[in-house]
Amino acid sequence: MAATEQTAALTPVLTKRWLSPKSWTLRTYEQLEGYTALRTALAAHPDQLIQLVKDSGLRGRGGAGFPTGMKWGFIPQNDGKPHYLVINADEGEPGTCKDVPLMMADPHSLIEGIIITAYAIRANFAAIYVRGEVLHCIRRLNAAVREAYQAGYLGKNILDSGFDLDVVVHAGAGAYICGEETALLDSLEGKRGQPRLKPPFPATAGLYASPTVVNNVETIASVPYIVNGGSDWFRSMGRDKSPGPKIYSLSGHVTRPGQYEAPMGSTLRDLLELAGGMKDGIPLKFWTPGGSSTPLFTAEHLDVPLDFEGAAQAGSMLGTTALQIFNETVSVPWAVMKWTQFYEHESCGKCTPCREGTYWLAQILERMVRGEGRPEDIDTLLDVCDNIFGRSFCALGDGAVSPIVSGIKYFRHEFLELCETNRANLADRAQQAEQRPVLAGANQ
Repeated sequence: MAATEQTAALTPVLTKRWLSPKSWTLRTYEQLEGYTALRTALAAHPDQLIQLVKDSGLRGRGGAGFPTGMKWGFIPQNDGKPHYLVINADEGEPGTCKDVPLMMADPHSLIEGIIITAYAIRANFAAIYVRGEVLHCIRRLNAAVREAYQAGYLGKNILDSGFDLDVVVHAGAGAYICGEETALLDSLEGKRGQPRLKPPFPATAGLYASPTVVNNVETIASVPYIVNGGSDWFRSMGRDKSPGPKIYSLSGHVTRPGQYEAPMGSTLRDLLELAGGMKDGIPLKFWTPGGSSTPLFTAEHLDVPLDFEGAAQAGSMLGTTALQIFNETVSVPWAVMKWTQFYEHESCGKCTPCREGTYWLAQILERMVRGEGRPEDIDTLLDVCDNIFGRSFCALGDGAVSPIVSGIKYFRHEFLELCETNRANLADRAQQAEQRPVLAGANQ
């Protein structure tokens, strides 16, 4: 089935409750099939649930796209250690805005997914690590957790199953680096948020050096639907290697920016149609498929399937499906500079390539945008990017260079134009200096 046909035929799954009255309450959630999947899951063996998620093909919705069931299966069993589940709700990628609306509108879908996941991996403690700036979202999550405790869905002997689970909502301090799973774990433990050396991986040495699963909000919120619908139903949406529904975040120069649920593999052309097209009819110039840390696409990529394989084959990454849309009025060097300033500010400073490299990239781009660039600056930018990519401690460095390298790849002429403007200005100043009259006899 073509992606356009999928988009037209799709009945909302992840967002189906969002517009219901008081959708965030337990009462509304239970009226709309809420916690029915939990009862089904608790009647099954944990290993059956892991296999079900493996069969569904669910892949991490936080950016990396790692198979979720496989990640759960990595947790060693009968090891005598406590197991932990951590939800990465530190949504800090520029342009990404899907997890916060999900937690605001339907927090119980996340909580039900957490209980099922914790049961599957034999964890009795789960933490939701939320970005500290979204205070209203944190309050709503806390209220939903209290409701779940009062209804017997959390705590001791859940639904008389003999399974115990405690859930806490933890507010981060607003550091982009804490979106990296090991930096998140350090922050959760009360340390400075910095990425850890891997291996060991969280599956064997995560939170408090114990086996831990770290998953994104949208990933875990998908689990109850898989339990109720089955793996074949989940695979009926999306594409073979990237099945299921997906929340795409559209921002920028579109008529109706917002969250759009569509099958994995939908195209920007499909999504723009849902969003009412380009704002004011000004043509598309460039866009990000998965936030600012993914290489840019242009108007020529309108029909690229937005799933993990499709985006990669076209030279970018699906990332968090944060589609930032820019029309022809936007300068590419200016946009790249603004993103680079963000990464310079958010670099944790642990490794030299990222700490020093993002600083110099920002300095060069700021000078170019001021109209003081030189043609050799383009080669310098690419050289610095080459010394960061693949050499930084975590993926922040790789993400920081992506918009620069792709921006120069597709819009080198705009960077050169800035340099030509500078050259013309220097020539004018030199000419004016030559024509300036000399005051004769000034020293006499």
